[in-house]
Amino acid sequence: MAASVWAATAEVLAAEFSDVPDLPQVLRIAVRLLLASVLGFLLGFEREQHGKAAGVRTHMLVAIGSAMFVLVPQQAGIAPADMSRVIQGLVAGVGFLCAGTILKQGRDEQQVQGLTTAAGLWMTAAIGMACGLGREVTAVLSALLALAVLALVPRLVALLERVVGPPAGEGPKPRVIAAPEDAPGRR
Repeated sequence: MAASVWAATAEVLAAEFSDVPDLPQVLRIAVRLLLASVLGFLLGFEREQHGKAAGVRTHMLVAIGSAMFVLVPQQAGIAPADMSRVIQGLVAGVGFLCAGTILKQGRDEQQVQGLTTAAGLWMTAAIGMACGLGREVTAVLSALLALAVLALVPRLVALLERVVGPPAGEGPKPRVIAAPEDAPGRR
């Protein structure tokens, strides 16, 4: 009796874990998910080093999740037309997540925070998606470009601002002198 219970249990477990038929497929999945997590780590580490709320764990989870959302349907043999709907849903869902990172304080556009975090998470999702689809070189190149944008572009902008001056509306405020008819005590 006990032997048949163990045999039945082993049979059920084998059937449940049969979604990957062979070792090459296991390695393919492992490479894609591992690469997504590593690239998410790199982007998240850069953000965390700058004190941003969405750091290493958030970026890693977004990258791995995005890879999974395209990898599983691909494994199931989904048609390319249907995969486009999966990708559309993923992009919209991540966009909703990113919107939650944006804060607007006050009335002017200078008091909006979180736009770069939102864009970074959106980019991380795209990189994870590329990993899940087996586009590893595209994912690596995109991650390197994103890191360059996050790390080098602020330095380039600071250098250019020293040459051409700050953006309009951010320079020193001109001193306003009241006209005699506007002076206090005059009517």
